[in-house]
Amino acid sequence: MPTSKPKPSWLKMKLPTGETVSKLRKSLRERSLYTVCEEARCPNLGECWDQGTATIMLMGDVCTRGCRFCAVKTGNPRGWLDHDEPAKVASTAEIPGLRYLVLTSVDRDDLPDFGAGHYAETIRLLKQKRSSLLVEALVPDFQGSHEAVHTLCDSGVDVYAHNIETVDRLHRRVRDVRATYQQTLDTLAEAKRYRPGVFTKSSIMLGLGETEDELRQTMADLRAHGVDILTLGQYLQPNKKLLPVERYVTPEEFDTFKQWAEQDYGFAYCASGPMVRSSYKAAEHFVMSRLLPEAQAPTQTSEAAPPAEGFAGSMVV
Repeated sequence: MPTSKPKPSWLKMKLPTGETVSKLRKSLRERSLYTVCEEARCPNLGECWDQGTATIMLMGDVCTRGCRFCAVKTGNPRGWLDHDEPAKVASTAEIPGLRYLVLTSVDRDDLPDFGAGHYAETIRLLKQKRSSLLVEALVPDFQGSHEAVHTLCDSGVDVYAHNIETVDRLHRRVRDVRATYQQTLDTLAEAKRYRPGVFTKSSIMLGLGETEDELRQTMADLRAHGVDILTLGQYLQPNKKLLPVERYVTPEEFDTFKQWAEQDYGFAYCASGPMVRSSYKAAEHFVMSRLLPEAQAPTQTSEAAPPAEGFAGSMVV
């Protein structure tokens, strides 16, 4: 298998740290909670946490799917769930400074509802504790189940996110065979149809061999299915067994793609850059400005450091 190319200079930066990061980490440890930000060793952690955004992974660390871009373990959890987890996660609503919480998970095809009920219970408990806390759910495709989509939408979630990951031509090479391009589009469209007021969001990893025409087509398809927010970021190879990077997209190209998304295709907001990930804070600023107009969203800073090896994007497909 070919190896990924050496990283360009714009992907080599220092890991941010600070007092805010230490305080939030201490608060999470006191609740026996760990974030995707930490587990994936994401250097965006300091920037996101400083602005009040954190990402927590639900339902364990064994995924029932095997995508070729993701290093998460593949297996069969056989229905295992931590039934105390929703209450533990809901306690994060008490953490000072936390304003936007992203919930994500592995795929749980072994569960009758694919994990939708576990997400929904967690979100309901969070909202009961602090209704002003904004919650994004970066969810699996639930095997296309509309009932599962409705369960999630009924929870009070503010942002319904599901990642398309790549263009149609590369889908079978990149994602598990059970995750289809059209199924992703259909679940996002159903969330918007069932609850028109919810923000819908998706993400594309670049550098896997997609063409500009294919990227444009994917943007058009997402907008045709009602997606409001798009994030674009650079794919990085988690380990040598997974897909290599075909190309490093320049920061200037990412700027151009943002213009396409917002000006040509009408996305309400597009966060685009080499370091941007599904749960990166840039899109959260937009959502906060729309849903919490009385709270001034923090000014965006320049992009943070790159993900370390082993962090390629989202956990769910």
